[in-house]
Amino acid sequence: MKDILLMSVDLGTSFIKVGVYNTDSRCVASEIEPVKDYRPSPGVFIQKGEELFASVLACIKKTAHTLGARAQTIEAIAFTGQMSGFMGVDEHWNDITTWSCSLDSRYMPYAERQMAQLRDPFLEIGGTNFPQMAPKFEWFLKEFPLESKKIAKYLMISGYVIGKLGDLPIEEAVIDRTFTQWTGLANVRNDSWSEQLCDAIELDRRFLPRIVRSNDICGYLSASSARETGLKAGIPLVSGAGDKPAGCLGAAIVTPGDMIFEASSYGEISCCVEEYRPDFIERRLDVIPSAIPGEFYATHFVAGSGITLDWFMNTFVRQDGVRTKEMFADMEEKVAGIEPGCDGVMALGLLGGSSMPLDGTLRGLWMGHDWSHKKEHFYRALLESFSYDFALCIRSIERLYPEYQLNDIRMIGGGAKSSVWPQMCADVQGKTYQLLNREDVAMWGAAMLAGNAIGVFGDLKQTAKTHVKVEKEFKPDFIKKAKYDRYLSIYETYMVELHDFFARLQSIQ
Repeated sequence: MKDILLMSVDLGTSFIKVGVYNTDSRCVASEIEPVKDYRPSPGVFIQKGEELFASVLACIKKTAHTLGARAQTIEAIAFTGQMSGFMGVDEHWNDITTWSCSLDSRYMPYAERQMAQLRDPFLEIGGTNFPQMAPKFEWFLKEFPLESKKIAKYLMISGYVIGKLGDLPIEEAVIDRTFTQWTGLANVRNDSWSEQLCDAIELDRRFLPRIVRSNDICGYLSASSARETGLKAGIPLVSGAGDKPAGCLGAAIVTPGDMIFEASSYGEISCCVEEYRPDFIERRLDVIPSAIPGEFYATHFVAGSGITLDWFMNTFVRQDGVRTKEMFADMEEKVAGIEPGCDGVMALGLLGGSSMPLDGTLRGLWMGHDWSHKKEHFYRALLESFSYDFALCIRSIERLYPEYQLNDIRMIGGGAKSSVWPQMCADVQGKTYQLLNREDVAMWGAAMLAGNAIGVFGDLKQTAKTHVKVEKEFKPDFIKKAKYDRYLSIYETYMVELHDFFARLQSIQ
């Protein structure tokens, strides 16, 4: 049988990752390459397109070297990675704006103005409570008018890499449908650029790339890129999907009502749905178009939840000579012995504010502690706060989609390795949490799209279900849930009542 390999390229904020899969979903080679960034002042986080692309080439080249002769059997390349940002290039694909990801906050005054004007249309049409590309376009236009005149297309990072690898004409620049939601410029229901939203910010739609499906072949590896990487020229370049929908596909979250919790740097819960219903009441939910046409993911994230846990450990727990893995294991052992409610300690873990619903004034807070409490109480309180936040998200999904039976939630990401958090989530939310037999769901999801594009894989849903299994389940303890419900009610109230307190505090800084 012919040896067929599929490559997925993960365009992360800190690293480029490349994985190569066979048709049995086994990763046969993988490499990682750091990406340079520049942080000259608070709120500024930029990456140069040329340096980022160089990291992509280097990572693919290392992977090809690892594979040796088998690298010539790679039949398609698909892409995944960060979904939120902004980049403008000229007609020759030269980076004009630099890549401005979600960590670059220079645009915030423009975002606040746009949200005041377009809050409801952004949610109704664009599927988002807080767009990225729309305000960054206005920011760059106003702050850098001369450079703006050089821009031929505004892109996401995957579209830039595909264009460069394939040496495409700038008119053939693409954006996958799964990336359109956080632009704030698309009609997510019909995969088109919204005339209403673009006109509202005075953006001519000819500057936007062509919207494609996740399994579309968008170009072919150019001769020059082939020489740089050690691969054969002409390999199909498949659009792929953002890391969230690619991960959903790889974890087989493909049937309406399926749910997943990605416990990572930005913790996120997503539910597969058949139609988009805007959450105008609580504004806890965005929608992300699925890699499978006709489906969406109702989604909610807590900005920096995983980052907050790392911050806590590095700030209050870390000791010289103790490895990170050992540090977390020790803390979890201590946390496991504490009852729900943390002996009276409660936290707000929103150190970066609340994104859904949008409230940038909220911050971190512990309350209820006295001299008897230890570090593990404060850590557990953070875990509980995030569990409460996601419980409110699930409640919103159940309100908007009452026809779905939301009983099981698959958990992936670093948090899935916790000995405590999956059970806590199950108890707080009253749902069964499931752990999977693989961690590489986003990379495998992209590889699946690559294979589907060239006919190696047939039905995506069936392929996804075939290659992932549930290894462990955590059933809810409804006695504990009854206790957690009381804390959840307090958490929900504090998210509203503490807004003015934090606003006053910030006003005197």
